[in-house]
This record gives sequence, C-alpha cells and structure tokens, in this order.
Amino acid sequence: MKITPCAIADVLLLEPRVFGDDRCFFFESFNQRAFNHATGLDLHFVQDNHSRSARNVLRGLHYQTMQPQGKLVRVTVGEVFDVAVDIRRNSPTFGKWAGALLSASNKRQLWVPPGLAHGFLVLSESADFLYKTTDYYAPEHERCIAWNDATLAIDWPLHGAVPLLSGKDAAGKTFPQAELVD
Repeated sequence: MKITPCAIADVLLLEPRVFGDDRCFFFESFNQRAFNHATGLDLHFVQDNHSRSARNVLRGLHYQTMQPQGKLVRVTVGEVFDVAVDIRRNSPTFGKWAGALLSASNKRQLWVPPGLAHGFLVLSESADFLYKTTDYYAPEHERCIAWNDATLAIDWPLHGAVPLLSGKDAAGKTFPQAELVD
C-alpha cells in the first residue's frame, strides 16, 4: 500500500497494491494490520456505510461535534471529487481543505481523521461511495458547513453545473458561523 499525505498532513491518500491479469483484478480493500502499519495509526472501525448518488450530487460538508468520526472512504462505481476540511481550531491547517479524485478505476482511498468536515461531488453518471467510520453516526451532533463557503474557497470541479443538494446540505452554515471542534 502506498500512502501519500495531502495538503492537510493527517489526511492520507491510500493506493492499494492491485493484482491484475486477463481475468481482471484483485486487491485487499482493507486489512486492519496493513492499514495500522502503513499509516502509523491504531484505529478501530465500527460502522460501514454505502451511498449511491447521481452525477453532480454534492454531499457535505458533514461532521459531528461530539463522537467525531474518522472516515476511510472509497468509490466502487464511478468517480467523485472527495474533500476534507480541517475544522480543528488548534490545528496548524485549520480552515484548509484537501481534495482527491477517487474512482472505481484508480481504487484509491482517503483517510479523513476525526475532527474534519467531509464532502464529495459525483463526477460520473453515478457513484457508489463506501466508507468505514471510527465512531457511530449521531444525528443529534451532526453539523453541515456550506459547500460553497467563500472562506474555504473549495475548488469543486463543477464545470458550470449546478450541484444537486439535500435540504440539509443546502442549509449548511458558513465556516465563520459553524460550530467547530477543538
């Protein structure tokens, strides 16, 4: 497994070893021991989630104020632009974002540590997005920062398209108004 730090140092891009031949391919999508060894982290994942979204669906930027979730994310069908935003007030990268293209073809995964907001934009006709979390979903602690916040200035690859948002995501707070974490 190849590990590449992103613009936020503890956001990591993981590239698995893929074995291919005329039958197609095989790779380990997750191995706790290999993950811990490669990242230097000792984590326990408690929940797996799977979403399917259509082109131009933008989900996020989501986070939990209590029970913050670390997320190991990947795409099994299609392609997304995945974004992590550092909302930890005491972090040297507070207010910065990191983005990566994740797709079924590149098989990359992104580690988004607890204390970061997370979102993604679907670039293909549809995308199946899978993620492991280090804590359980707690809707009473969930918050959302506006995807188009001017302070964050995320460079979403919309190419003139209007993103499709849920009501919750359309009502996201600006970064200065958001309830952040320490």
